[in-house]
Amino acid sequence: MPELPDITAYITALEPRIVGQTLERVRLQSVFVLRTVDPPVSSVEGKTVRGLRRVGKRIAIGVDPLQRQGPVVGDPGLVWLVLHLMIAGRLHWKAPGAKLAGRNALLALDFPDGSLTLTEAGSKRRASLHVLRGEEGLRSVDPGGLEIFSNESAKGGANSGEFCANLDEFRAALSFENRTLKRALTDPRIVSGIGNAYSDEILHAARLSPIALTNKLKPEEWERLFTATRETLAVWVERLSSEARRIFPEGVTAFRPEMAVHGRFGQPCPRCGNPVQRIRYADNETNYCAVCQTGGKVLADRSLSRLLGSDWPRTLEELEALKRR
Repeated sequence: MPELPDITAYITALEPRIVGQTLERVRLQSVFVLRTVDPPVSSVEGKTVRGLRRVGKRIAIGVDPLQRQGPVVGDPGLVWLVLHLMIAGRLHWKAPGAKLAGRNALLALDFPDGSLTLTEAGSKRRASLHVLRGEEGLRSVDPGGLEIFSNESAKGGANSGEFCANLDEFRAALSFENRTLKRALTDPRIVSGIGNAYSDEILHAARLSPIALTNKLKPEEWERLFTATRETLAVWVERLSSEARRIFPEGVTAFRPEMAVHGRFGQPCPRCGNPVQRIRYADNETNYCAVCQTGGKVLADRSLSRLLGSDWPRTLEELEALKRR
């Protein structure tokens, strides 16, 4: 699933392409992608794009308010087209009026100079479009997690380098309930924009176990986690946004060769050289370094634990011995 740095890169690429431009037409290849009926999606056609925002892991495109019959009470605000890419959704910038070809093509937003298209790999249709009125509409789809950067709620980026949350706020949010660090970081109601990939990178940078409990962290560990969260996200936001200023980010992926541990099972940890380990559950995988993060302990993988039972290796040495059998 595209996370904060990826969503920021999309917004960086879209700003010069669509802000100030007229949304000429909305084409729906799949009716299931649209999750709202009021206002109708046709009502935004012919409107000018006035702004872009990141709302959690969503991209919000703001267009001029709709015309209303009779007097208007208060500021009607912009109308927002909110795209949630979920796991397999991706955006593409195509030539004007580009054909929506193939079963993975779901949606096109047509502008004078190009078409923004949405595709979703696989058979499950999870990506969505909401059309919402004003700030109240945006709040209805905002999970409410803590924002790390001061300008995230307004502009979707971290280019100013200014941070929003301080250490006390960060600690209070993550320790409100006693959870593992992995689960706390990836809960959108707790922290905004972080998912499976960047939580792995943050925890590796902080040298903390993904299964450490929030109510057992020491003050110095909270400081390491807070610093690692800000610095890891800032580095990746700048890296991906810099790329997006040159070329539209067509190849958004959760697996990048520059990452320290995520998606690098079995490869050497860039800090200590020992092989990266993993915990697999459902469709997700957590990657970590046993030496740097868990004191040399190999964490139990659910599927293999059931198979091996008491033979599950507890250290890297036992794991290597098991592999040689």
